Amino acid sequence: MKTEDLLREIESLPVEERARVADTVLKSLNPPESEVDKKWAEVAKRRLGEIKSGAVKPIPGEDVFSEVWKRFS
Repeated sequence: MKTEDLLREIESLPVEERARVADTVLKSLNPPESEVDKKWAEVAKRRLGEIKSGAVKPIPGEDVFSEVWKRFS
């Protein structure tokens, strides 16, 4: 099967199946590293706990990007 044929067939799939194909292809290009993933999961859980407990106040994304644009414009 030619690549163009394959792409046309993928485009004809329902969105959920296209997402599954895209996820599979991306994972094949950049396989997950279990140790790195575990460490990121630990950081994410810790940070979520800090937010839920009130120890850390989250900053809205709009504010963060606005500040970035100010600094680099």
